[in-house]
Amino acid sequence: MVNVTNEDTSNSIIFSDDAGVVTTYSPGDIAWILAATALVWLMIPGLGLFYSGLLRRKNALSMIYLSMMTLATVAFQWFFWGYSLAFSETGSKFIGNLKYFGLKGVDGDPSIGSPRIPALVFCVYQLMFASITPMIALGAVAERGRLGPLMVFVFIWSTLVYDPIACWTWNSNGWSFSLGGLDFAGGSPVHISSGTAALAISIYLGKRTGYGTERLAYKPNNTSYVILGTAFLWFGWFGFNGGSALAANLRAAMACFVTNLAASVGGITWMLWDYRIERKWSAVGFCSGAIAGLVAITPGSGFVGAPAAVLFGAVAGTVCNWATQLKFVFGYDDTLDVFASHAIGGIAGNILTGLFAQSSVAGFDGITEIPGGWLDHHYVQLGYQIADSVAAVGYSFVMTTIILWLMHLIPFLRIRSSNEEAEIVGLDEYDMGEFAYDYVGVDQELGHEIEFRPGMGDQGKTVAGVTSGGREVGHRHHGHGHGLQNGGGHGDGSTESGIEKTVG
Repeated sequence: MVNVTNEDTSNSIIFSDDAGVVTTYSPGDIAWILAATALVWLMIPGLGLFYSGLLRRKNALSMIYLSMMTLATVAFQWFFWGYSLAFSETGSKFIGNLKYFGLKGVDGDPSIGSPRIPALVFCVYQLMFASITPMIALGAVAERGRLGPLMVFVFIWSTLVYDPIACWTWNSNGWSFSLGGLDFAGGSPVHISSGTAALAISIYLGKRTGYGTERLAYKPNNTSYVILGTAFLWFGWFGFNGGSALAANLRAAMACFVTNLAASVGGITWMLWDYRIERKWSAVGFCSGAIAGLVAITPGSGFVGAPAAVLFGAVAGTVCNWATQLKFVFGYDDTLDVFASHAIGGIAGNILTGLFAQSSVAGFDGITEIPGGWLDHHYVQLGYQIADSVAAVGYSFVMTTIILWLMHLIPFLRIRSSNEEAEIVGLDEYDMGEFAYDYVGVDQELGHEIEFRPGMGDQGKTVAGVTSGGREVGHRHHGHGHGLQNGGGHGDGSTESGIEKTVG
């Protein structure tokens, strides 16, 4: 039985363990971490919306689905053994053991992350980090990966890739933690691991059909989703970074401030780089830069001050923007530029943390003592940050590749679809039979014919029974001058258009 009481005057929570050791918790600290947990949870469907908006309409729903599927899969994995593998106190330098298998014994004892919050609160907070990380990587399967096997992939990847990297970065027994590596909120466990995994997935899957041709020269299907997803991510990142202080204190406030500042500068920087070429003010460019700034500031958010955050955002908005060209140099098809934004952004953040970490900022919580980075004349810190980054890149890439090819040996677990029809009609119809939008257009993809059905003006053209993926193809509205009309009008007031509207 958990022995918990409330102190009458201060309302503090008093916990006594089996040995009689008493720990006092502040309800304010617990409330802030639980609120931060909810903020980070919101980032997961936010990421799904962000990815969805960037894709073609026929693949828009698959990314939103994957965000919720990943959350559910990791929730079970974390309960089953994920938390224990990452945060058991009796584990090795590389991975924990099964001390907390099935969350046995995870209750009111002080957490391994901070004595200011109970283990159960720390556990549910860290679950959100474990959930969003594989979802970041799954951006690489967009438009060509089979959805069914991905639940298995997420479970295995979380166990063999995320949990070990989280252990060596944040567990007090971990080799990087013991060495002196600084990673406040997930530069290596979250962003470098997922971004590098996305690279491995992209190489394994190969190029989409029509890669390098006009067929894939499309614009995002829903820029509003891109902005909305960015807003959810940006909003949730206050819990992602601010909550990593693991208490409601001045360090959490500073983490929130530098997070917002780096995102703002990153968004403006990326947008200006794009304006240089297109002479257009791109909302997608701004959102991409904001995400890059958020990624870069993540490892340093509890260690650097506001002036450094400006540099984090400017550097991230620049290097991640230019890193999107790497796929053309090396010939891999990273549909959503996950490697450029997350792996490169995470590496940049780790390196900048080694340069600009300050012991004074880390001490804002009244507990943490670090020697700082180059700004505090602790020059070896940069070496620690580079070592941690290189280890995360190498381990994630190799292990992800092994997982993918082992699954490839089992036909029903292969992630790459060999059926071109799936790409033509889109994953939403082929794998789900559902759509992001109830009424969709029937714009023809370059290089492919669309099956013409009755009402479309031509009944004889088809390509192996494959359609454009529209649910309501050939929708015709007969109105009398008062309906929602597009395209050329007919003498009787009817319209026939490739763009379909609901009629209220």
